[in-house]
Amino acid sequence: MNELLKSSNWISGLQWLFFIFTNIVVIPITVGTAFELSPGTIVNMLQLSFIVTGLACIVQAFLGHKRAIMEGQSGLWWGVILTLCSTAVAQGMPLPILGGSLTVGIIITSILTFLIGITGLGPRIAKLFKPAVMGVFMFLFGCQLIGIFLKGMLGIPFGNQAKDAHIDVSISLLSIVIAIIVIVISVKAPSSVRRYGLLIGIIGGWIIYALIFKPENSISEATSFGLELFPLGKPAWDIGIIMTTVIAGLLNSANTFGALKGTESMYQVETTKSEYRASFTITGIFTFIAGIFGLVPNSPYVSSIGFLSQTGIIKRIPFVLGGFMFLVMGLIPPIGHFFSQLPLSIGSAALFVSYLLLLNSSLNFFKQVEFNTVNVYRSAVPLFVGVVIMTLPATYFITIPSVIRPVLSSGLLVGIILALLLENLFKWDKYGNEEKGKQKDTASPVTDKTELQIK
Repeated sequence: MNELLKSSNWISGLQWLFFIFTNIVVIPITVGTAFELSPGTIVNMLQLSFIVTGLACIVQAFLGHKRAIMEGQSGLWWGVILTLCSTAVAQGMPLPILGGSLTVGIIITSILTFLIGITGLGPRIAKLFKPAVMGVFMFLFGCQLIGIFLKGMLGIPFGNQAKDAHIDVSISLLSIVIAIIVIVISVKAPSSVRRYGLLIGIIGGWIIYALIFKPENSISEATSFGLELFPLGKPAWDIGIIMTTVIAGLLNSANTFGALKGTESMYQVETTKSEYRASFTITGIFTFIAGIFGLVPNSPYVSSIGFLSQTGIIKRIPFVLGGFMFLVMGLIPPIGHFFSQLPLSIGSAALFVSYLLLLNSSLNFFKQVEFNTVNVYRSAVPLFVGVVIMTLPATYFITIPSVIRPVLSSGLLVGIILALLLENLFKWDKYGNEEKGKQKDTASPVTDKTELQIK
């Protein structure tokens, strides 16, 4: 009780609130825009996202992994959904069919994730995600999200509107300035100020944006919100989309492994089987809720590692307070309406800086791998192939069968799948090291002979 009365915990909770807010607010807005939903539906999805995310954070903190790790709408899911949306638009698939198939895939994934949790398969699956795989995942994950945020900073819209879009120079310049300011604060400012860099960037950027561009309120004021089932489209059955969604959901478990493994050193503990079980079970439940209400499914946020490193706020109380305040924001319609006006360019600029830290997470995993000129292929192939596929236009994949097209057109999924296969099918550590051993063996007689001559 005394912890709840400390002002420092509430201030730190406010920082958590804006970290959660900054990560979440852009997601339902961009997905709703990509699926060409009405402004009212987008506001409802935004408010429900606040409620579900705040509740998920609190439940994970008390009943799940019990750490200050944000549980929110997954960046991997988000990136895959937006990629599928762009691909569907380019290939002529109706958005309701895409959304309905995504819904079916997400519900199937939620059941699988729940089963992984209650059966305790998490630790066994974790063995497949070795450091080399996690390094590839973190790097490609960062590339995909940074690409999304950079487009947002440049004023490029989502969905069909992006077809004939051009870079908005004035918005781009402001976004770049905001991103630079946040980076400078994160690098140069004292630790007491540094921890509030994202908060300063988003509030300051929003005020400057409003003063310069004077945006009009495009959404009518709401006094309540309603729950709409399947807003992205009624359940449909496109096997390619469903298969891609399920694969993405299974690979999304890398977020759980990355977040829990990445915070072990901070909490000076090793993740137990019961913590994996509880975390997966809770994620499965909230993923099912997401599928029904058209939200992006949940997972623990690996970006929490960067936030914890940057702020030093590892206690659960501030995190729970931040999640609670976020939940309350969703329950009060005027607040949800107000925050729905956040310029996507400003939110993207703040997230751009936040997710740059994924490079550090990637490098930390790669440091655990002993690379040489022979076994470097274990990571080089998935990294380069994944990045190149990300740069290819969706129209290039029209000739590929529709069943596997959604998977093969996603550089992130292809890269992670290649990393898993290469890392677990080959014993890379013995390649290249054999040559080192031979060199040592051939060098030893010479060394002995030289020593005899010296004697």
